[in-house]
Amino acid sequence: MAFELKALPYAADALEPHIDKETMNIHHGKHHQGYVNNLNKAIEGTDAEGKSLEEILKNVSKYSAGVRNNSGGHYNHKLFWSILSPNGGGEPTGEFAEAVKSAFGSFEELKTKLKEAGATRFGSGWAWLIVDNNGKLAVTSTPNQDNPVMDVAEVQGTPIFGIDVWEHAYYLKYQNKRPDYLEAIFNVVDWEAVAKNFAEAK
Repeated sequence: MAFELKALPYAADALEPHIDKETMNIHHGKHHQGYVNNLNKAIEGTDAEGKSLEEILKNVSKYSAGVRNNSGGHYNHKLFWSILSPNGGGEPTGEFAEAVKSAFGSFEELKTKLKEAGATRFGSGWAWLIVDNNGKLAVTSTPNQDNPVMDVAEVQGTPIFGIDVWEHAYYLKYQNKRPDYLEAIFNVVDWEAVAKNFAEAK
């Protein structure tokens, strides 16, 4: 079964003014579609064909750079669209909020760590909130389209929240001001979706 790109779960302009419609259209329709198309080409005729995305990522060191980059690109963006919402913002609640407090001291400190991870990632990459292999929350970052599911990742775990810091995620609106984008994105984070990911990852 070839991988497919699903439609966005909201309208392309739904996250305005924080993320603009044109960026969403290009980011989802061109960049993410490109990763899906190139992943399908890269796995054709290999033993990765027919495997789940997670299976490929967990053994990605066996595969070509094309498989690594495009499987990561597909996985990362799937997660990204799912944790954004026009009704987002605010703060986590419930058990997840308690876990955040326990791991970072406060929600504000978690935000600071995520923004730092995104701002200090040189070139292109991602900032992540993960449940690590000990079941603890941790903030990490990866280059390019790598992610913490991959067997090549420095810090491994299950991503429950990710921020795309490739320029294509923000350049039309924020130009070179990555910190402004990193601040704005918290207005559209769906913490309920992140909490659900946390519950499943544990």
